[in-house]
Parts: sequence; C-alpha cells; structure tokens
Amino acid sequence: MKTISRRDMLQWALVAAAGVPLEASAFGVTPFVGELATSSALDGRKVKNTTFQFIENCARQDGGYSPSPDPRYKGSSDTAESDLAAATYAATLAKPEGRTLLDRENSVEFIQRHQQPDGVFVNHAGELDPKSDLAILYNTVQGAVGLRAWGAKPQVNPVHVLDRFFENHAFTKLPWYTVSFFPLFYAALGVRFPHGYSMALQRHILNHQAADGYLGDHVASTFHLVHFYRLIGRPTPKANAIVRRVLRDQRPDGGWQLKDPAWDVHACFDAVFILRQLGGNSAACRAAIDKAARWALRCQNADGGFGHYPGLPSDMDAVYFQFGTLIQTGLIPGTNFHLPDAETLSWGHVMQPGTIYRTI
Repeated sequence: MKTISRRDMLQWALVAAAGVPLEASAFGVTPFVGELATSSALDGRKVKNTTFQFIENCARQDGGYSPSPDPRYKGSSDTAESDLAAATYAATLAKPEGRTLLDRENSVEFIQRHQQPDGVFVNHAGELDPKSDLAILYNTVQGAVGLRAWGAKPQVNPVHVLDRFFENHAFTKLPWYTVSFFPLFYAALGVRFPHGYSMALQRHILNHQAADGYLGDHVASTFHLVHFYRLIGRPTPKANAIVRRVLRDQRPDGGWQLKDPAWDVHACFDAVFILRQLGGNSAACRAAIDKAARWALRCQNADGGFGHYPGLPSDMDAVYFQFGTLIQTGLIPGTNFHLPDAETLSWGHVMQPGTIYRTI
C-alpha cells in the first residue's frame, strides 16, 4: 500500500470520467470483487465480519488505531489530519453493532492523553496544526465523541472550549463542513446546546443557503447543514429542494463523486444520510439508496477494509464512511438503531429519520 496522494485521486477521477475500468493494481491494492460486489444476494453479515477484522488489525499497542495495518500507509482525509480520527471511528462503528473492541481502557487513555489542561484536545500526529482554530474544533469534538462511544468521559470538562468560536463570530471563518460539529459536541457531552450559539449558526446558514438548499454548492457542506438541523431537533430548511438535487446529482454508478476527488471522499455517505433523513422513504430515494449501497460495496477490498473509491487502499476513515453508508442502507444485520444516544456517534449513521434527538 501507499499513501493516497492528490495526484492518485486525480488519476482516479480522470479514469472514471473517461469510463475506463480502473486498475486497482495501480494503487497497490486488491479490490473485493467476489460475491459481495457482484451478486444480488448480498451477505451483510460477511461484510460486517470482514470490516471488523480490518478494524481490529488497525489496533495499536498504545490504544490508538492506525489508518491501515500497513505501517507505510499514512492515511487520507480525516486519518491523515489527526491521530484521533481512527480511534473514534472504531468506537462509533462498534457500539451500535454490539462489537467489543480490544483493550478498551488503553484506547480511553489514548484519547485522554490528547487533552490539555484547558480542556482542548490536540492531535499528536497528523497534518493539522494543533493550534489552529480548525484543529481545536475538530480534535475537541472527536475527543468528546470518541470517549462517549468508548463509555468514558474527558478528564477535564471541555464544555467551554467552543465558546471561543462565538466570540466575534469566529465560527463564520470556518469551513461550511464544520456547522454540525457544534451541536454534536454538546450532544456527546450530554449537555444542552446553548440557544444563542444555535441561533447564530442558524442565521449564518440561512444567509448563505442557495435556492436549491445547498451550502457551498457541495453535498458535503449540505450534509452538515442537514446533520445540524437533525441534531437540534428542528426542520431542515428547503428540505425538498435538497432531496431533489441529491437525487439529480447521483451518478449512474451509484456514487456522487462530482467535484475534486479529494473533496468528494465522503460524498456517498453524505448523500445517503440526506436521502434517508429527508426523503420520506419515497420510491425514488429508496432506489437511489440501493444504488449507493452497491457503489459502497465496490469500495471494499480483500483485506476487509474500504477505500474512498473503488480500487483505492483501505483506510479507517473510508471504513467509517463506506461501512456507515451500508449501515444506513439497511444491509448490515444486527445494527442497533435504537440507542438512546445514537446522535452522539460521529456523523449520524444510526440516527433514525423523524426522531427528535435534541431540542434547544
């Protein structure tokens, strides 16, 4: 295996756009092209078992999780940015599947070691600058979410860490994909999302939402808009328009890879979440979700993990989003969708449509 570079991502996009079959060997991986990817009789239990075998193979002696069992692989997307990502994703996938991961206490301590005396969580490895606003937000949210999923708490209560983003409206300088980080953080801590912060974010969203419901002309940003409103228990503005565009943007292969490949790595998960939460179980949404499931299955490799796109190396970040897509589509048996804290598990892969999880 090797790290997925921007050049590799671009190569994938150009090949896919040309309609030429992708040679997985170009990226040093073996795609999973057996029964699961080609048969209409999909074995969800086998997908689950092989996925958790991969996750267990990523466990490290220090309690963390590597992006891949291959020590040469440095991660992509979230796992390239912060060493907290993989440990959090392992826990948030395992909890609703009833899986007990190895050495819980060690993993709890691993996450707790990333917290500073002021409550902020920092990455010890990865590309994020730990002192940047984005890193402070990302790492502190992942730390709170990860510990909640592992059944533990931060050693220092971080409840006031995010206050800084509402001083002089600093949150408006962050990427759109961060809007749902805020209510997720408070949900993970089990405290009410401050009303003033929620209203400030809602005004910011409504001032920039397009006529088609999208934020930033991208499904990822729009997913976080939908996730935000689901977390605060309020109707999503322009929900019908969002659903119409998501359905229109689906590619014939079932995915939503429409823009820069490095930016679209989570697009299928994002789109499925939107359709499942807002689509009202319509026939069109069910058909689109079924196509999406088959696309996500094509991303599973022979090692049990998933790549961000078919033929790319397995990565714990991709495992969360591709396996999380399959959970949302109902193909993974035994998932507990009725956890009392389902909204705290990363990006909503077990949130039930219509359920009000949190009010202001």
